[in-house]
Amino acid sequence: MTQHRILLAAVLALLTASPALAQQADAARLNEHVRVLASDEFEGRGVATPGEQRTVDYLVGQFQALGLEPGGPDGQWVQRAQLGRTRQDGPATITVNAGGASRALARGPDILVSSDRPVDRITVNDAEVVFAGYGVSAPERGWDDFKGMDLRGKILLVIVNDPDFGAPEGHPVAGRFDGNAMTFYGRWTYKFQEAARQGAAAVLVIHDTAGAGYGWSVLEGSSTAPKFDIVRANPDAERVPAQGWIQGPVAAQLFADAGLDYAALRAAARTPEFAPVTLTGVTMSVDFGQTADRIESRNVLARIPGAGHPDETVLYGAHWDAYGRATPVGDDDIYNGAVDNATGVAGLIELARLFKAGAAPDRSVVFAAWTAEEAGLLGAEYYAANPVWPLETTVANINMDSFLPGTEISPQIVVMGAGKSETDAWLERRATEQGRTLIPDPAPQAGGFYRSDHFPLAKKGVPALFGFAGFTGHNAASRDYVANRYHKPSDEWTSDWVMDAAAVDVDLLYLVGRDLADSRAWPEWNPGAEFEAARAVSAAARE
Repeated sequence: MTQHRILLAAVLALLTASPALAQQADAARLNEHVRVLASDEFEGRGVATPGEQRTVDYLVGQFQALGLEPGGPDGQWVQRAQLGRTRQDGPATITVNAGGASRALARGPDILVSSDRPVDRITVNDAEVVFAGYGVSAPERGWDDFKGMDLRGKILLVIVNDPDFGAPEGHPVAGRFDGNAMTFYGRWTYKFQEAARQGAAAVLVIHDTAGAGYGWSVLEGSSTAPKFDIVRANPDAERVPAQGWIQGPVAAQLFADAGLDYAALRAAARTPEFAPVTLTGVTMSVDFGQTADRIESRNVLARIPGAGHPDETVLYGAHWDAYGRATPVGDDDIYNGAVDNATGVAGLIELARLFKAGAAPDRSVVFAAWTAEEAGLLGAEYYAANPVWPLETTVANINMDSFLPGTEISPQIVVMGAGKSETDAWLERRATEQGRTLIPDPAPQAGGFYRSDHFPLAKKGVPALFGFAGFTGHNAASRDYVANRYHKPSDEWTSDWVMDAAAVDVDLLYLVGRDLADSRAWPEWNPGAEFEAARAVSAAARE
């Protein structure tokens, strides 16, 4: 590994100023792409809606006009992803029985429930409620929240995030789950999957804003949008009947109904000795209807073949979807997704233009516009399971998920998952040339590294680079966006937008990708990264 690092440093040092440096992203082009993609005409770019067709047509048209080749299977522009879809159908009846009395919980203000199972009705009757700590089984970290308890048919309450999130300094658990940096075990997607493995009838993540990284309104606002999942061979084994979130104070009342001290149990859950606790005398019933069907969505893939090593691929990705039409805010039900992620898709198109305008890269470059990211990274998940271009010889995956509009160029580049891979060094070199520095995720508790489209490919071993500027938490534009527009209908393009700062960021990502495409180096995961072993399996393919 030491020799590899010396080689990597030598390769980076030998890369000198080239014609690539003369390429410049066009802020006006970026802005125009965002204006179109985030317009009401595209209806929030919902999966399996007329907005999807308009989006796919637009992207294919742009890539064709630039002279790229189709990058999908069999010479097509798209990879067709088979997805299951469920949608709310009527109200939900959710009741708690405690001490001989029954009370209703309201879907929306109190609790959010849905299902990924392909059935028309979900009914759970008088199920015992069990507190399962953080809902984590991680033997490699010496952690098991379940302790062999039979949880079949039970409703699980689990805490959002990881056991050591917010742990006091000096607490024995501190650092076992990477401190305040959320791991995959802290993600709600993991907790849903693990509850299914335990045979639970339902799982509810106890919400708190600090642990989740966003407020209840973000969850409630998008809760009426259709839910998607990749088609599974055995959904009953892989998905719980009901899953969702419960407000913190509502969950605390359930503990009080059982005569339990919620605060004390939360503290106990932060120890490896914790075992599940039944809320004696408390049962819950859940009943709701949904429509379930299968749909076909599409990843859009375009490619520039490498002049020297076309079988090796540098991959750029950005998700094209937003939330379509969902819960109205005022009289607006279109979740336009201007920043998240029309800006990333605009950057993808502009990167394709920059590469096409320069000399042919030595390695191939693929531009992927993923579907169904907001539904759980499903487009990228589908590609990872059905790669068009071999993952073993995919050099790196450069992900773009949101640029802020404006003219203020951030002096800092946030690196999600900083320190996990050697791609950081490639980014740092070019950022330094721009007079900028790299910083780790300022909100690691939100688990941003595990919430974007590079993650499904990272699980397969592909080194990931997810760096962006503006969202440092220290500037007013970033705070305003997160507080007032993130995943809301107000994430809209307006006529006063400019993309000058974003153009500088696109330039940076172009130069990094160009360096990788014209090199013979293979960035690796750093020792100890959770994806190191997956990449090592295919090492021979890169010799």
